[in-house]
Amino acid sequence: MAVMRDLDIIWDDLQEAFENPSEDVVYFLDRDTGEVFFVPGEYQDDEFWTEVDGSPERYLQIPGFDYEQERLLIYEFMLALGDDSLKKLLERTFTGRPPFGKIYEILSFYPDEHEQLTALRDELTGERIRRWLEEHDIFFEAKEEF
Repeated sequence: MAVMRDLDIIWDDLQEAFENPSEDVVYFLDRDTGEVFFVPGEYQDDEFWTEVDGSPERYLQIPGFDYEQERLLIYEFMLALGDDSLKKLLERTFTGRPPFGKIYEILSFYPDEHEQLTALRDELTGERIRRWLEEHDIFFEAKEEF
């Protein structure tokens, strides 16, 4: 039987870890303290890695950015757009056809749509985090950083 752990975790730190696109950084959650911390992926401290590898019940590696879910989110967002010219521009960018650009940069000129996509992305990330915590039998109260 799994033991539920009640942790104080800073939500923003956890969200940052889940949104981390870099493969050069590894994020962990300390199940004893609720601290979210990171180290370079090629961190050369054998003592650290021995402790982390030897304490899987304490240190959980946080999964990184999910490109597949991000692409699906952007695709669904584009389909729902009412502005046909923006939709066509984003579709061209999404499929890699000229003119190239980054979707979030293009949307910076469309504040309402940018805010909408950011809110959808935050919601998706939040759901991923809640599922992951539940899979690891963790209950927490989100704490804001001051």
